[in-house]
Amino acid sequence: MKNKDVIQLSDHFTLPRLMRFCLPSIVMMVFTSIYGVVDGYFVSNFVGKTAFASVNLVMPFVMILGGMGFMIGTGGTSLVSKILGEGDPDNANRTFSMMVLFTLALGVVLSGIGIAFMGPVARFLGATDAMMADCVLYGRIVTGFTFAFMLQNVFQSFFIAAEKPKLGLKVTVAAGVTNMVLDALFIAVFLSLIHI
Repeated sequence: MKNKDVIQLSDHFTLPRLMRFCLPSIVMMVFTSIYGVVDGYFVSNFVGKTAFASVNLVMPFVMILGGMGFMIGTGGTSLVSKILGEGDPDNANRTFSMMVLFTLALGVVLSGIGIAFMGPVARFLGATDAMMADCVLYGRIVTGFTFAFMLQNVFQSFFIAAEKPKLGLKVTVAAGVTNMVLDALFIAVFLSLIHI
């Protein structure tokens, strides 16, 4: 017997069912946007306005690199879904694995490029001499984890295709809460201990 609370992609979607299926993804995107706000809050209040400007200056570059994960996830999800629809689950599993490994490899390469070229990128984006050290430091730390950000973006798409958008939301909320806690710990607590 089919559970009416479970929504499958093969179902007929009415507006209420579509909204129930899409709501976790919408909340996930809003929550992801809050990451930058939280970073900005802690940096501006505990480090200063120059550091805050530096974070905001390099963030578009970081998001462009992470956006590669959305591209791979969106295209990969379409491809895997098509193959599953053709009744070839083994090939779909291989394609999914290839997408994940490709994302990981590309993420590592982009992390290396971001770390190596953060100085010229920051200068190109308009960093002043006063901002340069903060831009390079923050940019290198964040782009060092580009592979993880890309994988998170890829899996968000695959969670939806696997009919588990709530799981994607839970992962995003867990990552966001971790980000907030670590911001508070590293910026508010550890930085104040250094200045004592």
